[in-house]
Amino acid sequence: MAYCRQCGKPISDVAVICPSCGAQQGVPPTQRPDCGGFLWGLLGFFVPIAGLILYLLWRDERPRTAKAAGIGALVSVISQVVLTFLVMSLYMGLAMYMISY
Repeated sequence: MAYCRQCGKPISDVAVICPSCGAQQGVPPTQRPDCGGFLWGLLGFFVPIAGLILYLLWRDERPRTAKAAGIGALVSVISQVVLTFLVMSLYMGLAMYMISY
């Protein structure tokens, strides 16, 4: 049970407005601002599957945060593919160099 910030009377835990005095009680959970978030992008980068799952879960409810997590996951996957290609190219070049001697 919550209490009104203005008059102190008991109100519902999810009440946005006090039924007694009409004072606003706070922002309901569904209307909280969506700030994006660098840390969600960082999580998506280091754990791409988590970034993909968060993107799929939040794309309608929290679009900016979902975008940050999704971009982190996408950057991670692309960088892994590029680094794998570079390492394999270097390895093949080194192998060809060793074979020629």
